[in-house]
Amino acid sequence: MPYKQVILVREDLKLPKGKLSAQVAHASVDAALKSDKKIVELWKKDGGKKIVLKVKDEKELLRYKQMAEDLGLKTALIKDAGHTVLEPGTITCLGIGPDEEQKIDKVSGKLRMM
Repeated sequence: MPYKQVILVREDLKLPKGKLSAQVAHASVDAALKSDKKIVELWKKDGGKKIVLKVKDEKELLRYKQMAEDLGLKTALIKDAGHTVLEPGTITCLGIGPDEEQKIDKVSGKLRMM
């Protein structure tokens, strides 16, 4: 059974590449740390697949967060500390999983890659 993790990023923020990369990394790590250890091990053995997808804005991001949680998926909502380009507390992205690929696709399968 294939496993993956997705990170949803707000497109409206138009983050610089470095900032975007850091926020995605925060989401990936935080979501993995919240996930079931057995699933994380299976995901790692399966290659640790991570997909970065875009959402329109904060409202859409929060809608996907709720959808994921309704399916029992682990999520990590990332809020920026505000030290550089964003105001403190700005929600930047959402990590989902790792978990079974088909389960995650029920939430994010129609989103486009970043």
